[in-house]
Amino acid sequence: MEVGSVSSAPRTVEEIFKDYSSRRAGVVRALTHDVDEFYAQCDPEKENLCLYGHPNDSWEVNLPAEEVPPELPEPALGINFARDGMERRDWLTLIAVHSDSWLLSVAFYLGARLNRNDRKRLFSMINDLPTVFEVVSNRRQSKEKSNMDSGSKSKPSNKRSIDGQMKSYSKTADEAYGEDNDEHSETLCGACGGNYSADEFWIACDVCERWFHGKCVKITPAKAESIKQYKCPSCSSKKGR
Repeated sequence: MEVGSVSSAPRTVEEIFKDYSSRRAGVVRALTHDVDEFYAQCDPEKENLCLYGHPNDSWEVNLPAEEVPPELPEPALGINFARDGMERRDWLTLIAVHSDSWLLSVAFYLGARLNRNDRKRLFSMINDLPTVFEVVSNRRQSKEKSNMDSGSKSKPSNKRSIDGQMKSYSKTADEAYGEDNDEHSETLCGACGGNYSADEFWIACDVCERWFHGKCVKITPAKAESIKQYKCPSCSSKKGR
């Protein structure tokens, strides 16, 4: 398994971002285009396996590095053990989340010697890309959209679902990183973790952009109409910190 030596590791913001982008591309390919091959390689009968993305846009399922400590942060260990105990989509989504965490840890390990402004710029460049989780789950990122009639950017707007059920959102859900079919089919409630359902009322936090069942955050459609900017309980509690 080639992870590259520390002496030849990327040093500048641009080099680190290129390394991140290439590793991310490899992981995304494993979990999407090459998913059948990836699934087959994650045999639960084998030892602890990890998913690696490499700087040449490739991916690899392999045992963890033997060096202690390793030259680079290691990805999640034992991804193969849960393969047959979960729904395939849920398993892939879980690996995507862990892969996002690993990719960030590698980037900021390489950027440990960067100054404050460079670290901020690096994260901004990374944040402009959709996460592996968003790509794998086809999740849409909420975008704030100006209300052309009132001129208010944060006024709640209504969006009608396919079945005609009216749902109120504090933000309009626009296309972000993929095609515009099944716009919210993989959205999870930020409170209970439940899947999106067109016959339930949902609301998005204008701060963290997570979606919630109205019932989980005690917001009704009528109440949402009077909220100019909705903050979920977690973001509201951070205000005083």
